[in-house]
Amino acid sequence: MSSQTRVFVARIAGLVVLDPLGDQVGRVRDVIITFATTGQARAIGLVIEVPGRRRVFVPMTRVTGIDPGAVFTTGLVNMRRFEQRTGEYLAMAELLDRSVQVREDGQTFSGVVEDLGIEQNARRDWIVTKAFVRRAEEVSGASKAMSRLTRRRTGTTFLVDIDRVVGLHQQAPAQSAESLLASYEDLRVADLAEVIHDLNPKRRAEVAAALDDSKLADILEELPEDDQVEILAGLEIGRAADVLEAMEPDDAADLLADLPPDQAEQLLARMEPDEAEPVRRLMSYDENTAGGLMTTEAIVLGPEASVAEGLALVRREQIAPALASAVYVCRPPLETPTGRFLGMVHTQALLRETPSSSVGTIIDKTIEPLLATAPLGHVTRTLATYNLVSLPVVDETGRLIGVITVDDVLDHILPEDWREERHDLHPTMTTGRSESDADRDNKAARRKTHG
Repeated sequence: MSSQTRVFVARIAGLVVLDPLGDQVGRVRDVIITFATTGQARAIGLVIEVPGRRRVFVPMTRVTGIDPGAVFTTGLVNMRRFEQRTGEYLAMAELLDRSVQVREDGQTFSGVVEDLGIEQNARRDWIVTKAFVRRAEEVSGASKAMSRLTRRRTGTTFLVDIDRVVGLHQQAPAQSAESLLASYEDLRVADLAEVIHDLNPKRRAEVAAALDDSKLADILEELPEDDQVEILAGLEIGRAADVLEAMEPDDAADLLADLPPDQAEQLLARMEPDEAEPVRRLMSYDENTAGGLMTTEAIVLGPEASVAEGLALVRREQIAPALASAVYVCRPPLETPTGRFLGMVHTQALLRETPSSSVGTIIDKTIEPLLATAPLGHVTRTLATYNLVSLPVVDETGRLIGVITVDDVLDHILPEDWREERHDLHPTMTTGRSESDADRDNKAARRKTHG
C-alpha cells in the first residue's frame, strides 16, 4: 500500500473503505471539512456508507492510508448514524460547485469550485491545500445547452492554493448541485431521498431544481411529508404541476392533501385534465379506507388478451414489484374506472401457462375485490389472510377503480416518522470495543478544529 500524500475530494467519493484485513467496511460518500478562525480548512472525517445503507462518521485519525482504489482504516467504526454538526461542511454536498473569488497573478476573478485537494501535514492532520476552480465565463445560450447535453463544462480551469480562494465557506445565493448528484448517481431512489433529507432547506431546493421532473417525482414519493411540502412550495407553480403529474396518482393525492386547499386546487388546475382527474378522485376518499390507499395505475387487460401480453406488461422496468404481482381482467374500457371487473391473474400463474393462452381462462376467482369504503383494518387482514401483495378495489357497480399494494398499506400503519428513524435502530460495532470508546474518538476528532 503506497498511500498518497495529496488526494482530491471528488476522487475519494465512491472509494471502498477497507479494514486492516482487507475486508470492505463501506464506501466513501463525503468528506467533512471545518474552518478554523484563522481561515485554515481541515478534513476531520469521512461519511461512509456501510451495509444497510447507513451513513456513519469515520474520523480522519482512523484513516491509515488513501490509495487510488481504496481508503484504509483501523477497522473501528461507530455505527451510529451520521449527523452533521454546526461548523461542519459536507465537501461534496455543500462546497463543490460553490461560487468563489480567486486571486491569481494580481487579478481577481469569479469561479466555481470543482474539487478540493487535501494533504496530510507533519502532525498527521489532513489540511485543505488546493482548489480546482473553473473560471466563470460568459457563454452563449447555445453553448450552455451543449454543455448540458455533453456534460462538459465551459471555462478555463486552474489549480490554485487554497489561501487564494475567497468565500469558500460563505453560502452563496445560488449554487449548482451537479457534483453532488454525480457523486450519488449509483444510489437507489429511497437512499438518495435520505441524502436529500439530511441537507439544509436551501441545498434541498437547489438539488430539486437540478433534478428532472421524473426523478424529482420519484424522490418526493420517498421523502417525509414536511420535506415534500417544502420542496413543492419552492418550485414555480408550472413545474410543481409537472412534477405532480409525474408522481403516482396516490402519492400526488397524499401530497396535495397536506397543502392548504386553495393551493392544492391551484396546482390541480395547472395539471393536465387527464392527469388531474384520478388525483381528484383519490382525494375524495378517506385516507384510512381502501379508496384512500389505492392507486389508479393498475395493469388491466381484457379477457381475450394473451398470457404473452400480460407478461410483457408486468416485466416493464417502470412497474413497481408489488404492482407487477398481478394483472386485472376487466371488460372495456381498460383504464380505471374500467368496465365490469372479472378477476385477477397472478404473475406466477402467467408464468405457468402457455404464451398463447388467454388470461380470461386463468382468473383467480377466490379473491374478492374490496369496496372503496372498506376500512384499513379490513384491507390489512385480507392481505395477510391470503398472503397477497396487492388487492383490487371496485365501486358499487363492480368496476375496477384501483389497486392497493402492500407498500401503500405499510406507509399508513408505520409511525409517521418511520422514514427518518429507519436507519437509527440497533447501532452495532465492527470491533469488540464499546460504543463509548468510539464516541470519544469521534468527539476528539471533531473538537480538534483549529489545527
